[in-house]
Amino acid sequence: MLKPTLPDLNALIGTQGLDLLRQHTLLDSLIERMLISSLIAQVELDAASLEAAREAYSRQHRVSPDAVPSDKLERPLRLAKLARDQFGAKAEARFLQQKGRLDRVVYSLLRLDSRSQAQELYLQIAHGEADFPQLASRFSQGPERSTNGVVGPVPLNQAHPTLSDKLRAAQPGTLLEPFRIDRWWVVARLERYAAASFDARMAEQMSMELLQEWLQQETARTLGALNRTAGDASNP
Repeated sequence: MLKPTLPDLNALIGTQGLDLLRQHTLLDSLIERMLISSLIAQVELDAASLEAAREAYSRQHRVSPDAVPSDKLERPLRLAKLARDQFGAKAEARFLQQKGRLDRVVYSLLRLDSRSQAQELYLQIAHGEADFPQLASRFSQGPERSTNGVVGPVPLNQAHPTLSDKLRAAQPGTLLEPFRIDRWWVVARLERYAAASFDARMAEQMSMELLQEWLQQETARTLGALNRTAGDASNP
């Protein structure tokens, strides 16, 4: 990992300034920003990447390439390259670990407090006597009532574990027989399932998440060292 170099914050800001930043919970944000600035200053960008990014920015914002601000262009490029260089090798392992929140589903849901009613409505849908949206808007007792029973697209692991397991095992269009979740009887149907794949975009996302986690840990370590120094100064 590249080694960040931070100035002596006690000397730069002073004890009173640090105390004020602590009171307003701004010190950790300042440290993280300084860590990022220190790290990306060590990242070198090749001319071809810069030129391609400049042309893309120019087209998107409809400005001349010469008018593209260098700071807005270079900072995200340097940060992305830092993440790739330092954490790219761990990106796929993180993807596999996090896949449950990356896979997305759209499903229909009926939430009822009566088993018999859930069974009755399930049979109506299964036999084509009524459609799911119509019944959900009339009878469902959760927030999905306002969306005709449709939930998503949402991460698969955002649903209750019981529902998540059933959706994961189902095929699109599968109507699930009534089952219990806590105090509710649930009828559900998987509409669409979008499994996340590990491509270049996902590799960049995972690398950036790993970088953010490292920054949080490094920020906490630096903040802890500052707090210990402040404690030692107040207790000679």
